[in-house]
Amino acid sequence: MSSSSVCRVKLLSPVASACVCAVLLCLACTPVFAASPDARQIMEDVYRQDTSHDTFMRAGFEVFDKEGRHTKKTFTYRRIGSPGDSKTLVVFNAPKEIRGVALLSINRTGVSDRQYMYIPATQRVRAVVPQERSAHFIGTDFTFEDIAERVLDDFTYRLLGEAETIEGHKTWKIEATPVDSSRSQYKFIYYWVAQDAPVILHSELYDAQGREVRVLHASQLKRVSGICGPRHMEMTSVPNGTRTVLVIDEVKFNAPLDETLFTPQALGQLHDSGPVR
Repeated sequence: MSSSSVCRVKLLSPVASACVCAVLLCLACTPVFAASPDARQIMEDVYRQDTSHDTFMRAGFEVFDKEGRHTKKTFTYRRIGSPGDSKTLVVFNAPKEIRGVALLSINRTGVSDRQYMYIPATQRVRAVVPQERSAHFIGTDFTFEDIAERVLDDFTYRLLGEAETIEGHKTWKIEATPVDSSRSQYKFIYYWVAQDAPVILHSELYDAQGREVRVLHASQLKRVSGICGPRHMEMTSVPNGTRTVLVIDEVKFNAPLDETLFTPQALGQLHDSGPVR
């Protein structure tokens, strides 16, 4: 995609969701910013551009250690609801030792995310406790908090600059600070948002002591059914030099999903064959 293309994009929680996040959809290709808006307005555009009512993806984590050794973990991702009021579901299908592992995240504005994890070996569903939010998720460089979607109103925003170019796009640099520090492992996050489209292209994440701990970069934008998004996202752990590449192989929008799957009780009965209606 050329740098002149303008797409409305949403990332999986940077994660938001932020991955998954901050992070993965766009809408119509139209100019977005005519003049310098404030930071809150920029981030509102990032969140509001996604009008799909559900999403299904096939994807994989490619995990690299400090020596460059590589492992791959494939999974499906499902989301129902809108940003700030959504449920996301990640189910692994390979390698064999983690097949069937599932993570359910329930996101509500003004309420701490609830997360539940199912491990086939124990045949038990357990709640993810707040102390685990900063733990690495299934051996990747993403944490449990990074996998859950971030909520717009859970942060305050400040515009820091507007001169840097990333992936061919001039960007706004924005500082996001949690409204309630007890609900995030991060003291603040820097976002670089494209000025010609509401998409976060780059993020730097800082821990409670103000140390840079992770860097997330998005690239390889593609369009499906009029909706475009990045197919490559790389999370790097700064202290130890490891990194995880999220590669998205397939995306489907508005393919109705069965809402009964998005409950802790259903986690042990999921299959990874595709969208479940």
